Amino acid sequence: MTSAAFHVEAADYAVQHALLHGVRHAVFVGEQQVPSELETDELDPLSHHVVALDADGHAIGTGRLTPQRRIGRMAVLSGWRGQGVGEALLQALVAEAARRGWGEVSLHAQVHARDFYARNGFLPEGAEFEEAGIVHQTMRRRMDGAMRVQAADQVEAALSAVIHRARRRLLLGCHGGDAALLGQPAVLQALRRFATARHDKQALVLLHDGDPTTLPPALLALVQRLPSVFQLRQPADPAGQAPAPACAVNDNDDCYFRPMGERVEGELSLDMPARARQQDALFQRAWDDARDCEALRTLGI
Repeated sequence: MTSAAFHVEAADYAVQHALLHGVRHAVFVGEQQVPSELETDELDPLSHHVVALDADGHAIGTGRLTPQRRIGRMAVLSGWRGQGVGEALLQALVAEAARRGWGEVSLHAQVHARDFYARNGFLPEGAEFEEAGIVHQTMRRRMDGAMRVQAADQVEAALSAVIHRARRRLLLGCHGGDAALLGQPAVLQALRRFATARHDKQALVLLHDGDPTTLPPALLALVQRLPSVFQLRQPADPAGQAPAPACAVNDNDDCYFRPMGERVEGELSLDMPARARQQDALFQRAWDDARDCEALRTLGI
């Protein structure tokens, strides 16, 4: 995996351990004050490691995949954060797990990085816990089927993942109760990233039973600023409609689906073309039967 400024490759731990530990020591010991004896363990020689190298061959990030099917030791030097290095490392490790035929991988995310892992398809599970003096959250990504979404924090993670992974087309089927969800920081950040990308894109938002003026102010402001990106519709006859599912579908073969719209329970499917096409077709039928939101006229949209 490459960019103009760096590339990610598999690392031979026996040969390149000094590069890997140099990055990890700088981040974990130097920045986060983790005891140096905890930075290495007996799993290092047994794990699959990846390293991010800059144009001059200097190590700027690293991560590993352990025999326990867990991603860990994810570290990026401070000067390179926010430039896609962490995401490239994570994608390389997930790809390796898939290549090995593993059905799922897990990780212990530092809570400040929880949104980063969520938008890359990992769902939180269980309670927070402390590890090496830092609060963590267990997160898991399944690669051989749909993931069950059963809690509020998993709903936010699932929605932000589908939005973040969208390329040029995004479909959102929302209910009135989703207003708060659409206002969550991780979801708004993903929507802003999609809407402001430097290429043609389109977001179709179907409000099954909600007034668009009740959407979060930050989202309405984004819709007002980018009316060429966002189209909002609602059912022509809401009273005559059967209960509709909530969904998010992108053009990257991902979908999040809640069959009982207002209920939390649902499923997240990543890299599943057949499931995504099915949800896309269902959404499109509902969209074709809907009408533009009249309330948007009062907002000048």
